[in-house]
Amino acid sequence: MKKLLTTFTACALSLGAATVSFAWEPKKPVEFVIMAGQGGGADKMARLMQTVIEKHDFASKPFVPVNKPGGSGAEALVHMKSKTGDDHTVMVTLNSFYTTPMRQSGLGIDTQTFTPVGRMAEDTFLLWVHSESGITNIDEFVEAAKAKGSDWIMAGTGKGQEDQLLTNFLNQAYGLTMKYVPFKGGGRVAKELAGKHANSTVNNPSEQLGFYEAGDTRAIAAFTPERLELFPDAPTFNELGKDFVYFMQRSVVGAPGMSDEAQAYYSEVFRKVYDSEEWQQYMKKKSLRGEFISGDDLKAYWQREAGVHHTMLKEIGEI
Repeated sequence: MKKLLTTFTACALSLGAATVSFAWEPKKPVEFVIMAGQGGGADKMARLMQTVIEKHDFASKPFVPVNKPGGSGAEALVHMKSKTGDDHTVMVTLNSFYTTPMRQSGLGIDTQTFTPVGRMAEDTFLLWVHSESGITNIDEFVEAAKAKGSDWIMAGTGKGQEDQLLTNFLNQAYGLTMKYVPFKGGGRVAKELAGKHANSTVNNPSEQLGFYEAGDTRAIAAFTPERLELFPDAPTFNELGKDFVYFMQRSVVGAPGMSDEAQAYYSEVFRKVYDSEEWQQYMKKKSLRGEFISGDDLKAYWQREAGVHHTMLKEIGEI
């Protein structure tokens, strides 16, 4: 009997080990939705993450990037809602994750129903001008923008999104009447400034960095608590007497109703990406910040940020 019990216990342990080794994994390629156009910060980030996942075999199936920028991210949000209960669709988000459902209530999108996979970073913003504008500081910027009034073009991504919110801050804080002109994607916005088709932008560093390094554009000020290492000559708006800081979330979310097993799997995949040397170098090079958070902590973060953006949208009459 003792020998029989020992054998039974060994078999049970063996079965238990087998069960653990067969944890949930995707059964087909994972659709990796990007709620922004090609060439912008979200797009570049997603494609880097895809490369890291593939390089290090962090996932058993490939991640396939799909850009869905329409309607300031509405296209992507509606698509994700249609995937409710799907364990093979995840999405890279930005702050339109909050603002678009507020501005377009008819979409019927409740972002708190989306599955929190992981916040990869918070992206930063700077105020940019063309290097040939002669503008080197905020006082010169304000003087030039006031002189042109509504003929001063601030290029940005989408309507009612982060770039317009920052433009509204600048107009209110400095008594300006700049005209906000939306384009699809931060990459296109950066090109508008570099080509002198716009007077200024509030691009993320990753979007404007190439033109900055080529000497085409100049950073005037940063929307961050401290000066950015890559742009030591750009003071913060706090330094300039304006108590204002703003970040862009760079998170990965799953479809509503994703299984707990799939959520755990994807959270682990993207935690590995976050810890990778490639991602850490990217964060430093592109002036990203923030720790990896997931689960309930990420949902709490969404709820807090949604409240902030609700107030900002009311101030510009978008809701």
